Amino acid sequence: MPDKKGRQTRYLALAEETRTMILYVSPHKLVKTLAEFVTYFGEDRQICVSRELSKLHEENIRGTVREVLTHFENKPPKGEIVVVIGGKITTKENKKQIE
Repeated sequence: MPDKKGRQTRYLALAEETRTMILYVSPHKLVKTLAEFVTYFGEDRQICVSRELSKLHEENIRGTVREVLTHFENKPPKGEIVVVIGGKITTKENKKQIE
């Protein structure tokens, strides 16, 4: 993600993405980034934040963007962070899930 210029434009484009997205986010930017996800993707989008993958203290936090944001507001993140965000669910996908 761009640090400043073009960040909002990129978020608006990614908000419509239907494929799963994978991002590396530094620990000191994670809470701010999750708050931006609430704004652009909605608080109910499914997400997984993984910390210290393939290491002794590996941790995976799954849920909605709002739930994960609340978790990391209360427990500051440390280590290497990878974020996996579910794509936008389209009307066709909603019908498939119901059937």
